[in-house]
Amino acid sequence: MEKFLKKVGNDGRNRAHGGGERGFKEATGVWQGRAPQSAPFLQTTQQAEPMKLFRHGPAGAEKPGLIDASGTLRDLSGVVADIHPATLGRDSMARLAALDPTGLPAVPPGTRFGACVGGVGNVIGIGLNYADHAAEAGLKPPGQPIVFNKHSGAICGPNDDVWLPPGAQKLDWEVELGIVIGRRAFHVSEDDALDFVAGFCLVNDVSERAYQMELEGQWAKGKSYPTHCPVGPWLVTPDELGDPQDVDLWLDVNGERRQTGNTRTMIFGVKSIVSYLSRFMALQPGDVIPTGTPPGVGMGHKPPVYLKAGDVVTLGARGLGEQRQVVVASPAG
Repeated sequence: MEKFLKKVGNDGRNRAHGGGERGFKEATGVWQGRAPQSAPFLQTTQQAEPMKLFRHGPAGAEKPGLIDASGTLRDLSGVVADIHPATLGRDSMARLAALDPTGLPAVPPGTRFGACVGGVGNVIGIGLNYADHAAEAGLKPPGQPIVFNKHSGAICGPNDDVWLPPGAQKLDWEVELGIVIGRRAFHVSEDDALDFVAGFCLVNDVSERAYQMELEGQWAKGKSYPTHCPVGPWLVTPDELGDPQDVDLWLDVNGERRQTGNTRTMIFGVKSIVSYLSRFMALQPGDVIPTGTPPGVGMGHKPPVYLKAGDVVTLGARGLGEQRQVVVASPAG
């Protein structure tokens, strides 16, 4: 975060909210000028730290939080309204990073984790982006990123149940590194791409392969069912994660290892993806970009193996935490 803060300066303020103290208040609904005496935890440390942010509480009523240096989960709801697009800008994130969290309330054990970012406008997936996954599928690696949409209504918490759609027989898993955009990115270069990234997260790009591959039209139908995009538990700042092209990924089904990989085998890396997408759309704060999956998806097994009700999926990534989902019948019947 120290390197991140050096880039902020006056030019790095969130201009959509006026920048500085006033900008942070308008973006978050919290402070202006000096921190109030009644909230000592708003005092900042002399040096900002890398961050792991999260959201906690009942679905639809999540509160923001962060993990302090001791690993304690702290509630941020007295500081910001949410971890959402308005708080992902460089100025706002720098202020959160500079907080002394020791006076913040601890989050009670057993509290549900929500998706690590709220108010997501777009989920923009990248398909067939690992060389070893392409080889597994018997397909030629693409010459440019394969882009598809997941409906934002598919997003859920990292440990929420995953719904099996009525009649679905080809429900599959995909462990992925997710990019979270921090500020509007439009026609950005690869060299500058990471300046537009608020952080990274773990994503399970749950996919119904018959809907995706066997119906006419685009992949979105097989990617967008509610609960088919578990996100989190943490939103990890770039300086906390380190090299995004050296992240180990894994996924188990019922305790059996199904996927093992590393982002170094991506065909298109994080910088390339952000720059490429920004040529065709203006990426917005809060947009989530799942970047593709390593080999071991159910469709790639011989014969294919798909999820059924009662199956337990666990997955994780270096520095990004772990997820656990139980597959259950959709409440739609």
